[in-house]
Amino acid sequence: MRPHINQGDTGEPSAFRDLTTIRVGGEAGRVFVGRTSDELVHVAGLTWQGPDEWMLLGGGSNTVVSEEGFDGTVILVRSQGIEVLDTPGEPADAVRLRVQAGHSWDAVVEYAVSHGLAGIEALSGIPGSAGAAPVQNIGAYGQEIAEVLHAITFLDYETGAITRMPAAVLGLGYRTSVIKQGRLGIVLSIDLTLRRSADTDNPLSAPVRYQQLADALGVSIGDRVPLAELRRAVIRLRASKGMVLDATDPDSVSAGSFFTNPIVTESAARTLPAVAPRWPLQPEEQAVAVTTFEELASGVPLRRAEAPAEPRLVKLSAAWLIENSGVSRGFALPGSGAAISSRHTLAITNRGGATGEEVAQLARFVQQRVQSEFGVVLQPEPVLVDLEL
Repeated sequence: MRPHINQGDTGEPSAFRDLTTIRVGGEAGRVFVGRTSDELVHVAGLTWQGPDEWMLLGGGSNTVVSEEGFDGTVILVRSQGIEVLDTPGEPADAVRLRVQAGHSWDAVVEYAVSHGLAGIEALSGIPGSAGAAPVQNIGAYGQEIAEVLHAITFLDYETGAITRMPAAVLGLGYRTSVIKQGRLGIVLSIDLTLRRSADTDNPLSAPVRYQQLADALGVSIGDRVPLAELRRAVIRLRASKGMVLDATDPDSVSAGSFFTNPIVTESAARTLPAVAPRWPLQPEEQAVAVTTFEELASGVPLRRAEAPAEPRLVKLSAAWLIENSGVSRGFALPGSGAAISSRHTLAITNRGGATGEEVAQLARFVQQRVQSEFGVVLQPEPVLVDLEL
């Protein structure tokens, strides 16, 4: 099957300002569009045989490009489709979906909720495509895709082979995976294992894990609520922060959360103000008992001290760090078209005519303020093309 190429017949633009949700960036050297898995394999073969650099672009919600553009090939992932797979040997309530990489992620969640399938309802409203979801290990409101991802179909750049990669080999962590860390190739499809509610007339969500969401629903942590009700609550929460794409909302013209929540050692977290939000990532280590002088005197056998445990890790709130470093909502550098969202300090928005460099300049300013105030270096979440922080 022949690929679609940007020759005016595809309806796809070639400027990143028209291909990304933050609406900045210059032109691509050329654009290939893959509307099926076969087309993606074909255009990848054409691209990888040549000398040009290449990049993938799905929904464009996690990419910021300079005004210089990208003098290479952009492969637009536009494949669509959701298929229900057989699951022999799985529990009776397990339902496995195979989703094509270009399918809108929120459309996947909508499909699951409308069919009474639980496991991704708290990930409602996240922009982008299904194929990008495991690359970032997307997560929100107490759920991560790692919890339901069974496998991906992957076109490997090094070998040119199409392989099935189980979730266990993807190195899924907080907003990362082996693909994000440098495993080159294209996610062609993803397999999700969801759970069908026992109550088919009123299908329930997975247990609510996130306090803000529980408060919005008027329930307690661990409670279940109707799937559709939870989805509506999540979308309302995201919209209140400008985190749902909306042509009428200038705060949604962004790349989503610009910085990941920092993960630091517990000792580093203790240097922050007591009110700074923090979430331990592992249970408390048990103290190692060591024989004391008094015990030796009473005849207790000598016990060798064990090696010290790994330092406990703590996740911090990047939004809290930003706001408490003196960077307020709506803040912009003089003369810049980029600004902090008026509703959430974690998002950098294009207030009209911003350039990629202006976005990066504001991000650098935020980094410097947080590092100066708290000694924490924030890391960007979007892919930056020809831009540096």
